[in-house]
Amino acid sequence: MLTSVIIVLREVLEAALLLSILLAMCRVLELRRQWFYGALAAGVLGSIGYGLMLGPISEAADGVGQEILNAALQLALYFFLLVIALLLIMNTHGNRRYLGLLQSMMLLAIACATLREGSEIFIYLMAFAPQQALLSSVLSGALIGAGIGFSIGALIYYVLVELPCQYTLGVVLTLLTLVGGGLCLQAAQQLVQADWLPSAMPLWDTSTLLDENSLFGQLLYALIGYEATPTPAEVIAYLLGVGMMVLLIAFALRRSDMEGQNYEFHPD
Repeated sequence: MLTSVIIVLREVLEAALLLSILLAMCRVLELRRQWFYGALAAGVLGSIGYGLMLGPISEAADGVGQEILNAALQLALYFFLLVIALLLIMNTHGNRRYLGLLQSMMLLAIACATLREGSEIFIYLMAFAPQQALLSSVLSGALIGAGIGFSIGALIYYVLVELPCQYTLGVVLTLLTLVGGGLCLQAAQQLVQADWLPSAMPLWDTSTLLDENSLFGQLLYALIGYEATPTPAEVIAYLLGVGMMVLLIAFALRRSDMEGQNYEFHPD
């Protein structure tokens, strides 16, 4: 049961964090949220299809198809978040010309995040389907983990929607940058497992200071891709992901004549 709680909590937290950020922005921008449920349903169906096709996927690319596909999904989601961050800046000060494109990018990000995390949960639970003696405890742990994860996501959502308008954009851009860096780190982990990136000894080990399996460790994993024993490839990928987000956001802010000013976020 405890293992199920930890595994499901990690996957749900990652998705819940991103969904809470995007839902909060929908409310702030007064966007219709019906599309959100369609994207969520598409992601769930995609995750089930992924799980059912796991065998052929794993055998592809000389046996590392699953790792390659997971890395591709993480990098695709990073790209969507990067575009979303830029479009949010473009929609400040009442400029609503890009709201349609922003909503489309949000839809793709939600579907991709749900597929990515949902497939991991589906595969894990399906592994215990033949083991009836363990299935009940596994499902109980999964429900507990999911409940904790969605509760934290709901808390983050309400914090974001209650922020003063002048802080909303800055906080959201910071969160998207951190999440984006974590996605690049996780993509690097998958590529290391596939032997597409070199494997090496960890640069450090902070597991004695903060256990990855603790609640706070799981929260940091979802927020910034916390890894207690990162390899050089993972650290480089994280820094590149964060650096690219920061540079492009700074460029977009300059283009919007906001650099060096206390800008406000006006959704109307």
